[in-house]
Amino acid sequence: MKRYLIIVVTLLLASAAALNAQKIGLKTNALYWATTTPNLGMEFAISDRFTFEVEGGYNPWTLCPDVNRKAKHFLVSPELRYWFCEAFNGHFIGINGNYTQFNAGGIHVANAFYKTTSKGYFIDELQNSRLEGWAAGGGLTYGYAYPISRRWNMELTLGVGYWYTEYDKYESKTCGLFQESGIRKVVGPTSLGISFIYLIK
Repeated sequence: MKRYLIIVVTLLLASAAALNAQKIGLKTNALYWATTTPNLGMEFAISDRFTFEVEGGYNPWTLCPDVNRKAKHFLVSPELRYWFCEAFNGHFIGINGNYTQFNAGGIHVANAFYKTTSKGYFIDELQNSRLEGWAAGGGLTYGYAYPISRRWNMELTLGVGYWYTEYDKYESKTCGLFQESGIRKVVGPTSLGISFIYLIK
């Protein structure tokens, strides 16, 4: 997965070099950090009311080796935004895309939202199995950004759309046996963020 992180960073730096005359923001998503995932994004103005951003995250950790709990993945998320007032300020809507590869299991997320052993949802399978595969998705975003100092903004975002994923399912323990392959098509969140942005220009 390291090569994908290198590709994301290279794209971000190339974007900055190509658009050095534009207003540019560097950002990081605090909610994504809460999942132990380092992340970085770059957003640049392409007109008074349109911006384009690319965000990436990379999680290489095994959170609990004893039970093989992990959420290893990388994620790349481009988005085109329209701002109702001006770029980097106020309300906006956007079109987002996502691509991820993952190796995750032993994660008990579902019980925080509903009491059940399993309803057959994709997230249920992460509790007692390890899933390895890829997913792609896209959707619509709504957000709001406001300045907290001359160079810093805070941004709230929520996106909803469609995901397609293909994966192999294994026992959750280390070197667990292969169980089955699966394909899922779901409607759900495609972005969620409380981000801090440093405005370069």
